[in-house]
Amino acid sequence: MILREVADDDLDALFAFQADPIAYEMADVPPRDRPAFDAHWTKIRQDPEVLLLTIDLDGVVAGHVLSFILGRRRVIGYWLGRDFWGRGIATKAVAELLEIETRRPLRAHVFPSNTASARVLAKNGFRLLRGEPGSLTFELR
Repeated sequence: MILREVADDDLDALFAFQADPIAYEMADVPPRDRPAFDAHWTKIRQDPEVLLLTIDLDGVVAGHVLSFILGRRRVIGYWLGRDFWGRGIATKAVAELLEIETRRPLRAHVFPSNTASARVLAKNGFRLLRGEPGSLTFELR
């Protein structure tokens, strides 16, 4: 597995991943239709405050990881295609992201029922700061 710059050829797979109803319900992130997806990804790929990388598993797009500013804080996020869940890929991808993204503190937000995502963060040193209805907030210092 490697993290690499997002290529135009990755976008079809990344669009399909975010359109998976099981995945977007688990992440509590609404899917975008293709025009909105393309506009959003064009914007974030051009934003110097966003570090956005494709998770490449032996030449196959498995998902993406990123860091960005939300409010006044730097946060990370990640998304894997469902075929790649449960294989330790997200944990490894976040670990590699943390080697590249050295700014601290970092936060991450997880939907409370997404225990797998909470485990990914815990394995990478994030600590639960607080739980609120609809969101758990983790931080890495």
